[in-house]
Amino acid sequence: MQQKNAKKRLLISMADTTQLLRRIKTAQNIAKTTRAMQMIAASKLKRAQDAALSSRPYVEKLSAVTTSVRKNVDQHALPVYMQSRKQTGKTLVLVIAPDKGLCGGLVSNLAREVLRREAKNDILITVGKKIESTAKYAGSDYLGSFPFGNTLPSFDVVYPIAQLIDEQYLAGKVDAVEILTTHFESIFTQKPHMIKLLPILPIETEAKVTNSFQHFEPAGEEILPELLKRYLEMVLYQEVIESYLSEQAARMLSMQNATNNAKDIIEDLRLEYNKSRQAKITNELLDITGGAAA
Repeated sequence: MQQKNAKKRLLISMADTTQLLRRIKTAQNIAKTTRAMQMIAASKLKRAQDAALSSRPYVEKLSAVTTSVRKNVDQHALPVYMQSRKQTGKTLVLVIAPDKGLCGGLVSNLAREVLRREAKNDILITVGKKIESTAKYAGSDYLGSFPFGNTLPSFDVVYPIAQLIDEQYLAGKVDAVEILTTHFESIFTQKPHMIKLLPILPIETEAKVTNSFQHFEPAGEEILPELLKRYLEMVLYQEVIESYLSEQAARMLSMQNATNNAKDIIEDLRLEYNKSRQAKITNELLDITGGAAA
């Protein structure tokens, strides 16, 4: 009877140690995967950060020049892009999100901002697969979606988006256009960011006029439409890059935390495995001693 109980304890102990070894191996594989994803995100982060930071001054200067040119154009001659109106009461919202997950709370924070809005007054356009389901669930009019991609976006991505915005705004179907995306503040902080794209209103603090007299060649009425079109495209591209940069920073930080958690689990499992192995050896010694004494 004692021999049968000893064999039973031995089999249970062997099963426990085998299961622990499998769990350790699984945790090690997860740690390797998350570590690789962390390194990939870190390599993409540097390029994205260089692109975003280098284009910010250009967009800011373009805004200042636009404001300066607007001061030399009569109010009645302003393009449609710079005319405030309240006809339909609707707002076209462009939501920019990643195509893939595993980037912490970035997507959930964007989804929360979408659901907070007044759905009946919004028409949504999404960029990125991760926000499509939320946009459809929100109850707003859903106009269309665009893929975001997994590489640093090129400038070509803004052309179809800008065309769709023009079709809605210039036709008078919406009164305003806004962009909801994630703004990069630091590697540890990426917050949802809402900006008003259209109508383009002057920002007095950005326009620093050095001379009391300015002359434009050709006239401001001819320059302004093309300037506004360029400004619209650059703001769209800047926000797309900001979203990509935020995605890589959030994914790198998330995968780093996942790797650290996996390592902690491995240490705990190894400790449990050593305890189980030591208990197994002790039981075997007790069985041998008991058998010898009998």
